[in-house]
Amino acid sequence: MSFCGAKFSAIKQKLTTLCNKLGGDLCRALAIAGLVLYVIYIIVSNPYGQSSEFFSSLIFKNGRNSYTNTKISDIVFGIATSAKTWRDKRPYIEEWWQPNVTRGFVWFDQAPKEYLPWPSYSPPFRVSEDIKKFKEFDEHAMPNVVRLARVILETFREVNKGVKWYVVADDDTVLFVDNLVEVLSKYDHNGYFYIGHNSECVGSNFDHSFSMAFGGAGYALSYPLAKALARNLNQCIMRYPYLFGSDHILQSCISDLGVLITHERGFHQIDLHSDISGFLSAHPRTPFLSLHHLDRVDPIFPLMKRPEALKHLMKAAKVDSSRLLQQSICYHKPNNWTFSISWGYSAQIYEKIHPASIIERPLQTFNPWKSSSRPPTYMFNTRLLTKDPCQAPHFFFFDSIETKTGGNQIITNYIRRWPRKLPTCLSSGKHSADSISKIRVISPAKRLYGVGRRGECCDVVRMFGGVNGFTEVRIRECMEDEMTVA
Repeated sequence: MSFCGAKFSAIKQKLTTLCNKLGGDLCRALAIAGLVLYVIYIIVSNPYGQSSEFFSSLIFKNGRNSYTNTKISDIVFGIATSAKTWRDKRPYIEEWWQPNVTRGFVWFDQAPKEYLPWPSYSPPFRVSEDIKKFKEFDEHAMPNVVRLARVILETFREVNKGVKWYVVADDDTVLFVDNLVEVLSKYDHNGYFYIGHNSECVGSNFDHSFSMAFGGAGYALSYPLAKALARNLNQCIMRYPYLFGSDHILQSCISDLGVLITHERGFHQIDLHSDISGFLSAHPRTPFLSLHHLDRVDPIFPLMKRPEALKHLMKAAKVDSSRLLQQSICYHKPNNWTFSISWGYSAQIYEKIHPASIIERPLQTFNPWKSSSRPPTYMFNTRLLTKDPCQAPHFFFFDSIETKTGGNQIITNYIRRWPRKLPTCLSSGKHSADSISKIRVISPAKRLYGVGRRGECCDVVRMFGGVNGFTEVRIRECMEDEMTVA
């Protein structure tokens, strides 16, 4: 304890003893006067600022610590759905919802009578207000958009005690709640925060707004911002009868309150089509927060149906969500191979040494949301698919997960689902990886934490050839100043 802190504690103890004797208003008046005099004394007797340690400790104690301990119970979820879509969408919600742990509601356009009695493993439901009674909304071209925009208002009215954050999402959004808690813990919930991310496609952002968080990806509003929106939203909606997206209406209202978007790249709208394995195999170095539009893309694992594929991904997420999709890149120099591990999802072997800056770009296995899109199509750089054996990877997909005896290591296994059907890369020594059928990855059994952290490094520790050859890769913390180079 600092000198100033020790003196403050001594004074506090003396004041407590005095209060026990005097009590009431006199005690409070004396306490306030004493503290004021003490502060003046500190300032006068420390003209060069030696007391800064004391004051900064008070600020830290009453400021930062008060918001960095966000818990799941501090978050309330508002999810828009409808009686027509619930049957198909509910599996997505029930995959991440934690009964008696997560808080929030699904908001229906009408009472879901055919689903009663309501199951305990689904989020509680509410029915949105009938907006037809609000004549001031008659000018809006799409009344249902108004209902969706008001989900945050209705959720706030329903629960506004003991809340730090409100998270708004669609009924086909898959959220990774532990990662979401960690990310929101970086921010002061007492401030005005609007946290989310854009679409992956330039066209979608152009049609709506580059300053907008897409609701399919999910976005978070701090309590003060949600409160301000609840007070002003109906009036704000009337100002924007020409906007056809509920997220765009909400973003415009938030902008009117003087708040801009804070981008978190772990939110994923997935405005993509076809095979998104290339996108998921090169996730940005940030916690994986959400998925969306899974019924509009191919199953995320080959040879599986969509619900089965999602459950398969959640097996890894439930063991270590912090490492999910986090990319580690390393090399096997004797064979001139590059390994890319997307933890819990995929592994790749390239028959040539490629720098991390190249492998971090997603392979363009997917198509844009609109087939008529003109370049630039995506909000990120991509690599085109190729039949060049030195550029095209051998693809392996997550198969199983286990915790090693002792509990300090996690083992994930990735298997080849189909042959690459390309010749060997000649320019790097003609070392074929065709015989490798499985990659075994060992990672630490501890969560990844920290703002501004580096990615993890890895080593190829064992290699077994033959018909059913396999490779063992160990993920580890990077050493100081270590670079991912061959």
